[in-house]
Amino acid sequence: SVGYIAFEDENVMVVKIAISEGRQYSVSSVSLDGNKAFLTKDLMELVKLEEGEIFSKKIVTGDVRALTDFYSNRGFALVSIDPKVVPVKDSDTVSVKYHVIEGDIFHIGRIEISGNTKTKDKVIRREIRLDEGDKYDGSKLKRSYQRLTNLDYFETVELHPRPKPEQKLLDLDVHVKDKSTGMFSVGGGYSTLENFIAMIDLTQNNLFGSGKSLKLSAELGGRTTSYSLSYSDPWFLDKPLSFTVKIFQLRRDYFEYDKRSNGFGISLGKRFAEYWSTGMAYNLESVEILNIQDSASDTIKDQEGESVTSSISPFIVRDTRDYFLDPHSGSRNALYLKYAGLGGDNKYFKGVFDSSWFFPLGPTTFATRGRYGYADGLYGEELPLYERFYVGGINTVRGLDWGDGGPKDENGEPIGGEQELLFNFEYIFPLVAEARLKGLFFYDVGGAWNHDEGLEDLRNTVGAGVRWISPIGPLRLEYGYVLDKRPDEDQSKFEFTFGTFF
Repeated sequence: SVGYIAFEDENVMVVKIAISEGRQYSVSSVSLDGNKAFLTKDLMELVKLEEGEIFSKKIVTGDVRALTDFYSNRGFALVSIDPKVVPVKDSDTVSVKYHVIEGDIFHIGRIEISGNTKTKDKVIRREIRLDEGDKYDGSKLKRSYQRLTNLDYFETVELHPRPKPEQKLLDLDVHVKDKSTGMFSVGGGYSTLENFIAMIDLTQNNLFGSGKSLKLSAELGGRTTSYSLSYSDPWFLDKPLSFTVKIFQLRRDYFEYDKRSNGFGISLGKRFAEYWSTGMAYNLESVEILNIQDSASDTIKDQEGESVTSSISPFIVRDTRDYFLDPHSGSRNALYLKYAGLGGDNKYFKGVFDSSWFFPLGPTTFATRGRYGYADGLYGEELPLYERFYVGGINTVRGLDWGDGGPKDENGEPIGGEQELLFNFEYIFPLVAEARLKGLFFYDVGGAWNHDEGLEDLRNTVGAGVRWISPIGPLRLEYGYVLDKRPDEDQSKFEFTFGTFF
């Protein structure tokens, strides 16, 4: 292309670019040579450029990346793929040949860790998927970077391979910069149930540089007061086991009744097969339903008094997200089950399947999430009010008040459903990339219902918001607009919170 400048008058400058397109070329042939370690037919399965189609530099670049990754994941740390594009004489076609320079197979030499003034070496080393003496693997190097970043203990993480060609070794320099892992975070929102509600967390995520965490949480609102204290060890006994213990206390005043509860929980989990984890939790909780209004429904009156819940909750999770705080690719799929009936008064079953997927679109991301929940009483017992599904709010269907997306009693008060179904769709785009500030548009659909009612309809909302990975944690600031507003409901709702994005 050729550019030139023309002056039309003293105050105007026009810049024009002349483009000479030339001819459009098709692909006459695609071949590969130089490979010794692997069969040509196996490597050609990775090549997307096809004979007869229009030549595309983007596809060629993708083929080079795929071939390079194939070799580097099998020990060839210095492999080079050189695409040779040659025009065919007297035709509008080109031949494309991928020339492979394999190099030697390398193994990992020394792994040197530096920059960690607080975090212990073993906390870093156990996240690295390569060991000294292992054959070099580019995918494991990339995964090591993801795991170290997802710890959220460091301002920066750098992995620098240093080849030693004469020894066919590759030393790995791991350099990190510790950041403050003590966090004070707040969040809040407004609803017809609570008026203004505030959430406060005091967290130390890397206690004494050991990777353990200690968290104190409080929720303070016009009708709610709750406190919890939890301790977690993600590498219990220096093994890929997670251990968590938690104590909690809650007071919540609804319009037609009050709830008081306290209890404790303990859980043990195990990671396996890189992206999978499973485990079991046990909870013991004492709950009292009191101060029931005379106008309350029979559903509420039937649950008056004090009861004890003793439950176990198995779970299994597969998480391939590249960055937990702000994913750009990957997915998280989780199944949670709960059985109450190991002693105590309440007997019920509850299950939730939650699935989130993230698709990169250049610098932007399309995210989708689906969730289905099912709960029912067992052995003739009723499902407790506080174990029902309440749809509405920043973590379910944005724009709706808490419980507005599900069953209500004859007084119009939410009583939750025995099943729920939610879908959230988001388009996320950078606003200020350097500050990790992003904007988003969303569409939410969901609702809750009882077994005997069936799914009548799902509520629909749209909205927009901003998200910021701030120095004190992720900030969500979102506005939801109800598309199917009903009488006595607000048309829209503005909410904010600090905490992990869904």
